[in-house]
Amino acid sequence: MVDNARDASVEALRARRLQELQQQMQEQAMQQLANEEQTRQEAEQQANLDGQMRHVLTPEARSRLARIALVDPNRANQVKAHLAQQHAAGQLPSAVTDQQLKALLASQSKSRSNASIRRI
Repeated sequence: MVDNARDASVEALRARRLQELQQQMQEQAMQQLANEEQTRQEAEQQANLDGQMRHVLTPEARSRLARIALVDPNRANQVKAHLAQQHAAGQLPSAVTDQQLKALLASQSKSRSNASIRRI
């Protein structure tokens, strides 16, 4: 009789643990699917932006922006988003040249002209 009670409690524990593991696996799978979907959407948005940049920028300006992306991807994405927004609003009458991109980058950069160097 004691063995039956022990066996029943052990089986109940096993069943509960199995259910917990299955639920945990299901939650992990759902999280992984959500992460994959988010990654796919981000890649799609990036590809969309890159496609727009082919129409908005001259080859020299695209090259400069690609080099900036190697050094500071966040800044490059901000510039791309800004250019895409201007393009969508019709504020860019023609393709942005390298000189225009330089001017845009200079206007967006933090002012360093007022920095002073103090030597000791």
